[in-house]
Amino acid sequence: MKSIYTDKHKLRDAQTELCGGELVPPFECPVRAEYVLERIRKTGLGEVLGPDSHGLEPVLRVHDRDYVDFLATCWRDWKAAGYKGEAIATCWPSRRLTRAVPPREIDGRIGYYCLASETAISEGTWEAAQAAADVALTAQRLVADGERAAFGLCRPPGHHAAADMFGGYCFLNNAAIAAQAFLDGGAERVALLDVDFHHGNGTQSVFYQRPDVLFLSLHGDPDDAFPYFLGGADETGDGPGAGFNANYPLPPGADYGAWSKALEDALARIGRYAPDALVVSLGVDTFKDDPISFFRLRSEDFTDYGRRIGGLGLPTLFVMEGGYAVAEIGVNTVNVLQGFENV
Repeated sequence: MKSIYTDKHKLRDAQTELCGGELVPPFECPVRAEYVLERIRKTGLGEVLGPDSHGLEPVLRVHDRDYVDFLATCWRDWKAAGYKGEAIATCWPSRRLTRAVPPREIDGRIGYYCLASETAISEGTWEAAQAAADVALTAQRLVADGERAAFGLCRPPGHHAAADMFGGYCFLNNAAIAAQAFLDGGAERVALLDVDFHHGNGTQSVFYQRPDVLFLSLHGDPDDAFPYFLGGADETGDGPGAGFNANYPLPPGADYGAWSKALEDALARIGRYAPDALVVSLGVDTFKDDPISFFRLRSEDFTDYGRRIGGLGLPTLFVMEGGYAVAEIGVNTVNVLQGFENV
């Protein structure tokens, strides 16, 4: 399996994350991608290629122009305003107390576009986010051109990014952008399976009213886990998208037995949908030792579920999302890819 990677991810090197009332070093850090790359090379998974530049056109098929302009200028405007630290939102449009226009001042504007304040914007964030989208799109093109599968080693991740909001370490929704690229290239239906511990709230919101993307997410119950406000089993799509959204919220301590039962149901739904391509939002923070998650998967379980996904026999694009047990992130990620390859 070919993998796409770029050193430009290192431009996203934020130093602060708001966690438990403290500013701490971010869990989402550059070494995550480096450990995955090291494991790809050590196991001989396949060729590692750099991304092509795809410009903003495919990004704007998913994200609002005003939001993209905000991401491109946020750090410049934050520094110009005289703020000393990294750009962190401190206020948001609130339920019932909303003036639904972005303020002129950057301290207000960042809150308008933010869904979670743990995620700081720092120098290089926009350039790294663009590069991650190019990674996903280059891997997507390999699959569209006939490869059985490809892996986009995206960083920063993307599945929390909505059409006009960032948070959860995500700025551009790499998986959604790639799914849309399949459709724009002639696919009639795409399935998007999110196996990250955290619900893909941004991805759900992008496709919630559409029947051409079947979105399925296995994740921590939103009553107990970030991002909290989406991810219920009763969220099944709206309007033309009714019936094309499936959530599998699972409780604290869920082991592979419970998790894989949900996966089998999701895979059966994908099989019935008969998509032209499958996009997998590959987060490995379901691992038992992940510091910000509560599932109990072991490293060998990742190999098994990669095999199960491979059993669908679909052209498949894997896009990197979360995983914060840094020492094991490479093993767990490559285990999924090897399990898929060995079907």
